[in-house]
Amino acid sequence: MKRIAKLGVLVMVAAMVFSLAACSSGTKTGSDTKTYVIATDTTFKPFEYENEKGERVGIDIDLLAAIAEDQGFEYELKAVGFDAALGEVSTGQSDGMIAGMSITDERKKTFDFSEPYFDSGVVMAVSASNDTIKSYADLKGQKVAVKTGTEGATFAESIKDQYGFTTVSFPDSANMYEDVKAGNSVALFEDYPVVGDAIASGVPLKMVTDMEKGSSYGFAVKKGQNPELIEMFNTGLANLKANGKYQEILDTYIKK
Repeated sequence: MKRIAKLGVLVMVAAMVFSLAACSSGTKTGSDTKTYVIATDTTFKPFEYENEKGERVGIDIDLLAAIAEDQGFEYELKAVGFDAALGEVSTGQSDGMIAGMSITDERKKTFDFSEPYFDSGVVMAVSASNDTIKSYADLKGQKVAVKTGTEGATFAESIKDQYGFTTVSFPDSANMYEDVKAGNSVALFEDYPVVGDAIASGVPLKMVTDMEKGSSYGFAVKKGQNPELIEMFNTGLANLKANGKYQEILDTYIKK
């Protein structure tokens, strides 16, 4: 009888151990916390770029970091370029994207966007030594440089038939600037804070038109996916605007 009793006690203890183990396996710990993969551009200064130390910096980078800290989530940043970032999110390889991405009706078919975090616009710029091109009308018969997938490219395409010019596309701003500096293209269309930063940093260009109102930038996820990430971004953005951190980030990168 004693052996049977002892056996019963051992069975009960074993059952309790397995029960506790089963309960603990479903408990979230620090190591179990989901880490979101966020894709971004590589050369879209002042929103995302690499500084002289090889560090990834910019408005988007700092804003994402501050929102993640405010909302308590972790993320892994993938700097893959704008077009690649679009593909990363649309195919589910990345959970979200922040890359100076304009919120458009066409993109809303594929992505869900956060509240806008920056209101942009487009300007035309020419070489600093060019005194011929001063308006869209001066572009007739000329080549104009644009960066693929940007608001500037969209705007240029919308007016090129009206003003009689052709466009040449580049994957990044640096090559687009070089093309205009070399005289291969007479002008370029670019988001105003981006070309403004380039000029302030010493790139020999000048803006020759007023800013055309463009779309606002937003953080994006694949349509119908990661709604909690959009909610955290929106809440964090509102908090940063309220406590002054948002404006502090803008003032760090946008040249006055």
